[in-house]
Amino acid sequence: MTIKIGLIGTGSFASKHGDLLAAMEDVRVVAVCGTSTGKAEALASRYPGATAYGSVTDMLNGDSLDAAYVCVPPFAHGEAELALAAAGIPFFVEKPLGVDLETPSRVLEEVQARRLITSVGYHFRYMDSAGRARELLAGQTAGMAIGRWLGGMPGVYWWRRQEGSGGQLMEQTTHLVDLLRYLMGEVTEVYAAYAQRVMHEQHERVTVPDVGALTLKMASGAVASLTNTCMAPHAGSVGLQVYASEGMLELDHQGLTHVSQDRKTLYKNITDPYALENRIFIDAVRTGDPEAIRSSYSDAWRTQQVTAAANRSALIEQPVRII
Repeated sequence: MTIKIGLIGTGSFASKHGDLLAAMEDVRVVAVCGTSTGKAEALASRYPGATAYGSVTDMLNGDSLDAAYVCVPPFAHGEAELALAAAGIPFFVEKPLGVDLETPSRVLEEVQARRLITSVGYHFRYMDSAGRARELLAGQTAGMAIGRWLGGMPGVYWWRRQEGSGGQLMEQTTHLVDLLRYLMGEVTEVYAAYAQRVMHEQHERVTVPDVGALTLKMASGAVASLTNTCMAPHAGSVGLQVYASEGMLELDHQGLTHVSQDRKTLYKNITDPYALENRIFIDAVRTGDPEAIRSSYSDAWRTQQVTAAANRSALIEQPVRII
């Protein structure tokens, strides 16, 4: 059985997923939907026999799909997911789920009502280091986590507008929030402080903060702190440290460093997490069994809840409880 896929979105992540899917023997990209037919045609040309569409409605009317991928900017989420849910089509969606909690909550209701198979692109969960860290933390008491997402400001217009991206925490550092939840459980309270220091003076129409710091309380009693900045293009660093009763674990894109009382062990990431998350989602669609998916829409909504609470906290300058 060949799984027929529709791509919604024509940016870099739509093509990344499309290319990975096209390389699978049991998958065909049969449709591409963009904000214009021209953009859709440009991406569809990479996939033999794929049809280009200028709207999600036209795509759903024109092709019979087994699943779809939603790879759109944060502000553009909602319409596609709701249309797919109404049609009963499983979907994979790139993070974040939106720029607030309102739209994702509407989608969540539809997804749960129809018991749809979904997956969200929190690829850090599919890194070898994340699985190894969960194994090492089993049976330990995690006390604290410290995370960082330090880098430059992306050049796309929507990222630089708060209403377009939701800010750096919601668009980038969300990966660390999600990884924190994956390793240490749920967040119950967040206090965030943001500021605009440099980037709004260097570029026009920048409304996102360029520095931010968060303090988080966990349901387990552990605490965490996350910092991010998009004013450091030449000093990029992304990672999460977890301090537990039997040592310290540090995860980054390269792998995992485990420091215990008598040794320091390095574990390299070997598996391509993007390829793995796609393979698992396709297998779930084929079998009807979503058990192996590590980030469903329902689970990712919890991460969105934390980042939305952090943005709220920074706005009102008060801690925000998460129910």
